[in-house]
Order: sequence, then C-alpha cells, then structure tokens
Amino acid sequence: MSSRPPQTGLDGAGLMIIDKAAGVTSHDVVASCRKLLKTRRVGHAGTLDPMATGVLVIGVERATKMLGLLSLTTKAYDATIRLGATTDTDDAEGTVLTRTDTSGLDHARIHTEVKPLTGEISQIPARVSAIKVDGQRAHALVREGADFELKARQVTVSRFDVVDIETVQEDDVVYTDVRVQVECSAGTYIRSLARDLGAELGVGGHLTALRRTRVGPFGLDVARTITELADDPTVSLDIDAAAQFAFAHRNITAEEAESISQGRWLEPIGMAGVYAAIDPEGHTIALLQEKGRRASSVMVVRPATLR
Repeated sequence: MSSRPPQTGLDGAGLMIIDKAAGVTSHDVVASCRKLLKTRRVGHAGTLDPMATGVLVIGVERATKMLGLLSLTTKAYDATIRLGATTDTDDAEGTVLTRTDTSGLDHARIHTEVKPLTGEISQIPARVSAIKVDGQRAHALVREGADFELKARQVTVSRFDVVDIETVQEDDVVYTDVRVQVECSAGTYIRSLARDLGAELGVGGHLTALRRTRVGPFGLDVARTITELADDPTVSLDIDAAAQFAFAHRNITAEEAESISQGRWLEPIGMAGVYAAIDPEGHTIALLQEKGRRASSVMVVRPATLR
C-alpha cells in the first residue's frame, strides 16, 4: 500500500502490518523492524505465539503512541486442531499426555460439538498463557512446576466453522485433523478451543497450526513479511494513512487544527469512540474522544512543536 511521507518531525512514523513467520517471537519481529527501519521506537500491539503466523501490528516512531488506542477487539484465525491427543500446552509445542484412536469418530459429531463453543462462552485460558496469577505470568509458573488454577473468562466466538476434516495415522494411532476458521474477541485462546472441542468429543485435542488472518481492520491483504520489509524498509501506512484507516474521522478547519495542536479542545459533534481530526490538507492532527461538552485529544498526532 502506498503512502506519502509524513511532515517534518514525523519522518518514518506509521504502522507496519507484518505477516509473522513461524518459529519467531513477536519480540523478534520488533527487533528486526528496529534494525531494518534504523530506529529504537518500535512496538507491537498484541503478541503471537512463536508457533503462530500471520498479522502482527507494529507501531513506528510517534505511531507507537497510537497502538493502545487502536480498536483491535476482533480477531480472525485459520487453525488446525488435532483430535486424539492432548498436550501439556494445548498445542503442538507441548509434551503429549494422552493418545486416543479416533478411527471411530463420527465426523458429524465434530460439527455438532463446535456449536456450544460458539457465541458468548466461558473459557479457561491455557496454562501457558501470559495471564498473571498473584503477579506472575502463568507460563512462568508452569516452568517452575507450580500448582495453580486459572479462572474462566467470558469471551465471544462469533464464528467457529469447520472447513475440512482429514484422517491422519501416526505411530499406529489414527488422529483426526480438523481445519477451522475462527472469528473471536480479544482474549480468546484458540488452543483452548482445540482443547475443549477434544474434551467434548471424548478423545482429547490440541492445536497444531495457527494463522491470524485479521486483527481489527488490519488483514493479510495489507501485511508484509520481514523479507519484503527488508527489500523496502518503509512503514505500511504512514501516520496519516494509519489514523484514517483505523479510526472514524472528522474534518476540521485550519483554526481548529491550530487549537487542537496546542492541546486545547473542540466542540463535540456527537461522534462515539476515538476518532481522528483531519485538517484541510488531509493531515491527522489528533485523535479525539468526546466527553460531555468537550472533544478532547487522547493523542496529539501533530503537536504545534512538531509542525
């Protein structure tokens, strides 16, 4: 996606939409972006497990301040669930705990059992998640051998579709691999869906492949690999394009732009949520949110000192 250079003082600021490869951490991706873009001001919005691939949103320079304001509450995945084996991490990177032959598993039951895992559900996160227990990450407690329980959380699975079912034989055990597409709220663990589907079917299950295809408004169609970034080390969306792609926006006058750039507030116009204020030249001056009689900035993108 093409982008025009930001104004002076905002050079290189924007969002990178990275198609993360398998086997690297989100921190590894940030480190690569820092090296390729020659800046330390790089951060990410939400992590992906090393096993997972797909969309990872990266902020660069001043756009790092935008990351916490992005509406990334919905996510979409392509995944493969192996029925017939459980692991201690609920995914393929863990140690296999149980094996069950699934040669007699009725495929129609698989379609039936995904239905209770769709909609507003109560889900217990994976024990190797980053959720904190008494101030410590769950995955760290697992490594220490600690005994603990995670509380169930309410999440929304708006789509859980079975795309394909394949029988696989390994070590004289017949497993069933189920390819699925999932759309869900932030905080949903796909590996927990795999675990719970296997439990409902009585054969156990775990996640063997995961690809995130969308985070909020950002999909694979605007994503680049690290190799592609190395060939063209620029942001995917400059800070103007990023704000106008990710947020609703309001056109403001030059006088209003000057006012908001100096930290003052504007009159509200009845817009909900965080939105971008765009000046007559098409530049994003600030991200605003209306409360009462004020439309106040939650982030001044172009403060007067940088213009």
